[in-house]
Amino acid sequence: MSDSRLRFPAEWEPQSAILIAWPHAGTDWAERLAEVEETYIALVAAITRFQRALVCVADDDVEAYARARLASARVDMDRVEFLPVAYDDTWLRDSGPITLRDDDRFRLLDFRFTGWGGKFEASRDDRLVESLDKAQTFLNSYRQSIDFALEGGAIDTDGDGTLLTTWQCLHERHPKATRAELSERLAGWLAQDRVLWLDHGYLEGDDTDAHIDTLARFAPDDAIVFQACDDPADSHHAELQAMAEEIAALRTRDGRPYRLFPLPWPEPIEDDGRRLAASYANFLVINGAVLMPAYGDDADAAAARVLGEAFPGREIVPVPCRPLIWQNGSLHCLTMQLPHGLT
Repeated sequence: MSDSRLRFPAEWEPQSAILIAWPHAGTDWAERLAEVEETYIALVAAITRFQRALVCVADDDVEAYARARLASARVDMDRVEFLPVAYDDTWLRDSGPITLRDDDRFRLLDFRFTGWGGKFEASRDDRLVESLDKAQTFLNSYRQSIDFALEGGAIDTDGDGTLLTTWQCLHERHPKATRAELSERLAGWLAQDRVLWLDHGYLEGDDTDAHIDTLARFAPDDAIVFQACDDPADSHHAELQAMAEEIAALRTRDGRPYRLFPLPWPEPIEDDGRRLAASYANFLVINGAVLMPAYGDDADAAAARVLGEAFPGREIVPVPCRPLIWQNGSLHCLTMQLPHGLT
């Protein structure tokens, strides 16, 4: 059973800041750094219209460069704070803190980060939460180290005790654990009392083993926004159709179907013959807005309309994310929201 004092806030609840890490020549972005920097500038500009951005920087030179680029783009620098810390890569959704409310304090869950099952070197990323905690980045909080591999992109909560995740990812990380065992562990650590599993859904070019944040996400008032595929000729069609049927069969806590918001399917994007994982489900909810990954596709406008319906009253802000999917992730993967009061 979960601790009754603890609660895992939904992403659409009030936030104090968004945590990101600036790309530099020592990361996997090196080959296309100029392109991805433009996305980062657009991302920070969008965040700081609504709230603060905490930007991890690897050293003084990276900080000076990032500060100059952002200032020259007329970003509101009063809402930008730089945090010197070591990191291997910039996917903070997976290496950053998963934050629970504990009455008037915060519990920073520090799960093991293994580079998505040992695919990449991740020793510095695995120490990121501890490093930020020791630097007193967070207010009124304490860190709980958990010897269990889990990435933030693998889970999604409605803020009311229901978790959504995919069997493929959790089974890949923990092949000896049963679904019942994984449900119990996740529910206990994350203060949830229901774990909903999807058995279908994947994206070519995704190396996370089907993170839920590329496929399906909760929205307020018992809604689920998910990536659909309406092209029978596309290699994703059967899997995403099966996933849509699974989602339609899910029930809310009081036994009703969820309100469903299918996202449009963009045209295939390839890089040197490799299909890239372009998903509109990888959006980020912030105070007063939803930041939407835009791919320069005709479907961008339709995706914005769907997100506007799912998150009424919030401005939908497109962020150009085509450079990101070259490294197999998108907008949500780069970011971690920090609940109001944590910084």
